Amino acid sequence: MWRPWAKSTVKIHDTSSSPFSFSTFKDIQNLCTEDHPSSPIKKSSSIFHRVRVANTFLRSLSLSLPEPEHDVSPTHDKTATPPIQEQPSITIPGADKRVVVYFTSLRVVRSTFEDCKTVQSILRGFRVLIDERDLSIDGSFLHELNQIFSNGGDCGLKLTLPRVFIGGRYVGGAEEIRQLNETGELKKFIEGLPVVDSGVCDVCGGYRFILCGQCSGSHKLYIEKAGFKSCTACNVNGLIRCPSCAV
Repeated sequence: MWRPWAKSTVKIHDTSSSPFSFSTFKDIQNLCTEDHPSSPIKKSSSIFHRVRVANTFLRSLSLSLPEPEHDVSPTHDKTATPPIQEQPSITIPGADKRVVVYFTSLRVVRSTFEDCKTVQSILRGFRVLIDERDLSIDGSFLHELNQIFSNGGDCGLKLTLPRVFIGGRYVGGAEEIRQLNETGELKKFIEGLPVVDSGVCDVCGGYRFILCGQCSGSHKLYIEKAGFKSCTACNVNGLIRCPSCAV
């Protein structure tokens, strides 16, 4: 059944000279060791060597550069409202003992109307004497306000409303009053001003203006010989200042 043993005709090559031949597993350590060629040919540097050299160069360059000087002075917010000492030196005579507010009661510009109401509400909370000058009722207030700022040297200042004077000295507009009230500085400026009763005037109802008694608010007078003429006792709106509460 079985073929008889015979000598194989296949030639087996000698592997004793092969570099990978080894008789035991102890020789595997020799294969893992770095081969140091005896030839003088220099091996090209690897990518890791180039990165290490670049890092060393950058580190030495950073050490040679001078360190930037850090400003230790406290930073100032450019958008912050300057204190009252830095506001324009603008004053109005005869207002040393009260607060003067130039505003408008018209709702034509909603933002301006809301700013005026906010400032009035803040100032009325201190219960001090407030001279509220409504430019929409008396046109002379606008001329008066322009004259104040032109004399103060701020002719190019845009006259937005409201404008607040405390103790005869200009403080600012709506944004300045809000910030001063939030920081508590507004209370310090108003201290010393006379406190008034919060009651409403029975004559004008707190509006500080009443109808003219001569023209009954029409601003026109009829004269038999000359016809209709403008009333000289009131403004163009036919209103005069209330004699009971106007300051």
